[in-house]
Amino acid sequence: MVSTWKQKPLLECVDLLQGLTYSPTNVKNHGLLVLRSSNIKNGALSFKDCVFVDCTIDETKYVRPADILICVRNGSSTLIGKSCVIDQPYNATFGAFMSILRGDTTGYIAHIFTSEIVQSQIRNRSNATINQITKRDFESIIIPIPEDEAEQRRIAVALSDMDSYIAALEKLIAKKHAVKQGTMQELLTGKWRLSGFSGEWVDKPLEKVALDIRTGKKNNEDKTANGRYPFYVRSQQVETIDSYSYDGEAIIVPGEGNIGDIFHYIVGKFDFHQRVYKVSDFAPDYDGKYVYYQMRMAFGKHALKNTSKATVDSLRLPAFKEFIVNLPPTKAEQTAIAEVITDMDAEIDVMVIKLNKARQLKQGMMYELLTGNIRLIEEGNENGEN
Repeated sequence: MVSTWKQKPLLECVDLLQGLTYSPTNVKNHGLLVLRSSNIKNGALSFKDCVFVDCTIDETKYVRPADILICVRNGSSTLIGKSCVIDQPYNATFGAFMSILRGDTTGYIAHIFTSEIVQSQIRNRSNATINQITKRDFESIIIPIPEDEAEQRRIAVALSDMDSYIAALEKLIAKKHAVKQGTMQELLTGKWRLSGFSGEWVDKPLEKVALDIRTGKKNNEDKTANGRYPFYVRSQQVETIDSYSYDGEAIIVPGEGNIGDIFHYIVGKFDFHQRVYKVSDFAPDYDGKYVYYQMRMAFGKHALKNTSKATVDSLRLPAFKEFIVNLPPTKAEQTAIAEVITDMDAEIDVMVIKLNKARQLKQGMMYELLTGNIRLIEEGNENGEN
């Protein structure tokens, strides 16, 4: 028979251990690592921000493989319940604002803890005044769980395999980004010339390359849900609108906010915010897509030197006009360079789409598997027989 499922208190399945309290005098440059919320990044351990102490602790306070490390108190409420699994033995303990769930022998608890089933219960129980979740709160958390440990393991393996696939995609995308950044640096500075091109590069101010640089006339309230045209505002997100003020090739750059970080390239009809700059009408000898990549690579540093300080960092028109564009001697070479980088961008975009689909699939799998809607039957036992 297929094993039954039960609704159980979380702490009937695992033990909860409280973190170590230590004084500032115990903090040293080396010694016992104290894991804190900053040591959890994207569901895994990170060691970029480490604290070490010199003190004696009980044996149970050392983290062990398969322990689930959890943030239980933090200045930010969004971090309450953030967790990761200790993947191997470490000479480490965990801080007073952290807890450990110990005794997850199948891996099932680690997965259900990150699910909306548990995270929603944590949000509903956490104390908003001091942003914490207590042992009493943990005692009231209920989880669905199959009685058969073998089924728990099968679910954990299926979800872990999906995690591994997602992690591999993330790693590959990061590698592709790094390669692209290196390629851009080489191609956009002339250190690496594409085959068939030669001659001296030149520097030109942007105002000589793009003959129309100006801000828009619209405000945020002018956007329209499901509008006919793109509407560029002061963020990475592109809104929509039912009007357009320009039709053609352009580079779009916000003039305030995260200056130097956001760039859009478009060919077609669009509108843009009054604090957003349009760089367009490229002179005959210059390729607009090439200029776009030049700005993505170098404009940020230039912008930071030319901000107008008010309530936020902002850019004025001279900062755009005076930006120096490093150019190959012919438009043909500019276009060829832009095509190489565009192809690399397209490859990364396809991989990002695949990653997003994998993440969505993982969420669907979690819902179906962690509620028993879909059962994973032991291989060779398709009829559900023990």
